[in-house]
Amino acid sequence: MKYSLNWDLDSIFAGGLHGKELTDKLAVIGESIETFRQAINDYEFDDDDAQFSRFSELTDFLQKIQAGIIQASMYINGKHSDDVNNEEVPPMIDKVQSLDVKAAQIAQLLQKKLADLSNDRFNELIKQPGLDTIAFSLKENRHFGKELLDDTQETIISEMNLEGLSSWSNHYSTLIAGVNVDFRDEDGNPKTLSAGQADNEILGNADAKYRQDLMPKWEAAFEDKQNLFADTLNHLSGSRLLDYKFHGTDDFLKYPLELNRMSKETLDTMWKVVDDNKDVLIKFLYRKAQLIGKDKIGWEDVAAPINIGNEKSKTFTYDEAAEFIIKQFNSFSPKMAKLAQKAFENRWIEAENRPGKEPGGYMQDLPETGEARIFLTFTGSPNDASTIAHELGHAFHSSVMNDLPYFRQDYAMNVAETASTFGELIVSDANVKEAKTDEEKISLLNAKMDNPVAMFLNIRARFLFETRFYERRQDGVLTANEINDLMVQAQKDAYGESLSTYSPHFWASKMHFYIDDIPFYNFPYTFGYLFSLGIYAKAQTTDDFEDQYISLLRDTANMTTEELASKHLGVDLTKPDFWEAGVKLIEKDVDEFIKLTEKYV
Repeated sequence: MKYSLNWDLDSIFAGGLHGKELTDKLAVIGESIETFRQAINDYEFDDDDAQFSRFSELTDFLQKIQAGIIQASMYINGKHSDDVNNEEVPPMIDKVQSLDVKAAQIAQLLQKKLADLSNDRFNELIKQPGLDTIAFSLKENRHFGKELLDDTQETIISEMNLEGLSSWSNHYSTLIAGVNVDFRDEDGNPKTLSAGQADNEILGNADAKYRQDLMPKWEAAFEDKQNLFADTLNHLSGSRLLDYKFHGTDDFLKYPLELNRMSKETLDTMWKVVDDNKDVLIKFLYRKAQLIGKDKIGWEDVAAPINIGNEKSKTFTYDEAAEFIIKQFNSFSPKMAKLAQKAFENRWIEAENRPGKEPGGYMQDLPETGEARIFLTFTGSPNDASTIAHELGHAFHSSVMNDLPYFRQDYAMNVAETASTFGELIVSDANVKEAKTDEEKISLLNAKMDNPVAMFLNIRARFLFETRFYERRQDGVLTANEINDLMVQAQKDAYGESLSTYSPHFWASKMHFYIDDIPFYNFPYTFGYLFSLGIYAKAQTTDDFEDQYISLLRDTANMTTEELASKHLGVDLTKPDFWEAGVKLIEKDVDEFIKLTEKYV
């Protein structure tokens, strides 16, 4: 093989979890936090010079601390993803999370200083050289500072969250590591699958009977532990709702929207367009059902590959996937291709298919070294190649911001998913265009449709479920069966009851519901997908697209989502027109799929 399937973590911190480099790093971060705490407590704007030089030094110091925590967190969490059964990792996760809580506390001290400034004094502050480049971040910090309680109360809340919200989030990792699915291989031999491996089989196995037999086993494995997952979700959400209550709100969408720098009006407009146009995707699902000999497809069939006639599902070796991605990226942006090449050559990617790995995939940047690491499990399908492209899109986004202040690199999840989905679109579209036969094109169009189906239907179901769960959770804990019922109803509402079976335990399997620092880890995906469709369309008609695209990415942490869309795309996200334009691109693919498959039904 030209490229390794395993990532290089040792170059981040040589010596392992208990090595001198990581030990010293955590110690320096801890000492820096206390130094900053003393300095910000002693700081007074009236004692600073006219250029606010001392305050500028403090903001630089805080950004350095925050970047250091991200660097250490990536390494430690990467070790956990690599081997969920590594007993040395959880104590280290606790250590870095404790530092993260303390860093949040000192950031709040800075926020309060900003909140106490008069409007005139603050406007004077953000005009100063060095501070003008992070003016948007300082405005955000000032806004959050005005919502804070007194220092003692905030300290108590953050410390309690460490043992509450964060601990319940960590507990999910413990639970998911213990989920095993007893099944058989395609030759009928018994085998035990981890949760992640079973997910991959359900998503990627071309044998409908195999998937149909595996799905109940998968559900049973989660049902066996459903009460434990329910306890975890109930207490995690309860901790979050208490935090919101302490800060004067029972609106559980307020903070997620603020984190994503988008308005409720934009969110509502997007979801209305999705709901009004879901029949486009439902039409695709009904045709898919016909192709596999069913009246309706089951949950396990939604993302399944399709083979027509003697056509075998297209597969990639890891090297082939790498070269294909680099080639396709180059047609849109040579800089994207160069970044992808660097990631493969320098072992930034963990892709091996083996037991003991965490389910799912992610990208985490390393702000101190200007690198990234990508985690996934590669099985050779076109979807896996698209997943790598998705995560490399994230990595490219981070790479073009490496020279900016760390505050300016803190882009929100919704725009983060824009860059990743754009990378994914490039590869999935190229797959379809390079098909040599109608049968191959059908198979690849089906794989390409996984994304819009997920964004319009699956993510919509997650949002409906989580919204209803939080509404109910405000009145008390829910039983596992009540949560199952909420999940199934959300899936029926989102999919228009177009499926023959649903997945009541999907909520237990999906890590996104258990993340502590990003609540409602769902709607940003749909936003990012539709936003990226607009960018993709522009890319095909713009000569200097690469420069324009990089300019947009560099602004993603420097303005609201609505301002970003207006400045770089000239669109109003609170109006349906922009979102409906994306639907038309999806409809074009569905129509082609229906036309090509007509003779096979």
